[in-house]
Amino acid sequence: GGLSDRRLYALRDAGLIEPLGRGLFQRADAVGEADPALLEIAHRAPRATLCLITALARHGLTDAIPASIDVALPRGHRHPRTQAPVTWHTFATDTFDIGRGDLTLNTTMAIGLYNQERCIIDAFRLRHIEGTETAIEALRRWLRQFGTQPTTLLAMARAFPKAEPALRSTLEILL
Repeated sequence: GGLSDRRLYALRDAGLIEPLGRGLFQRADAVGEADPALLEIAHRAPRATLCLITALARHGLTDAIPASIDVALPRGHRHPRTQAPVTWHTFATDTFDIGRGDLTLNTTMAIGLYNQERCIIDAFRLRHIEGTETAIEALRRWLRQFGTQPTTLLAMARAFPKAEPALRSTLEILL
């Protein structure tokens, strides 16, 4: 099945479909529905999960604007080539799904997104990459939100031994 190249290019030239990436198109009337870069990533890597600065920014926990989209995949999954600017990260399979939810992109596609708590834990866990200030600022902003529970954050952090001590001591300073 599928469309012939000739038909595909005719649809593109008529403005009925828009290219998202190599060999990936969406209906032109769907443009604006979702971020084309995220659609391409979700299509090429079904387990893709927005993480680090990209996820922190989406949750309003940082003002930093990432130069590329931070995407995690479980260890053992290949990092596909994309036209979208992506920084791929490999996370351990045993903890990959902790705090992972879905961000709906359109009626048929979603991409993984770590929740606020997991983003903070990852910021502490990978502070050698993102910087300690980023982790502390994310935690500070999270604590200012109504209804946040430091106990749930620390319970989740137990699964990440590299992050827990720094997170715990920073919490003690901020609280």
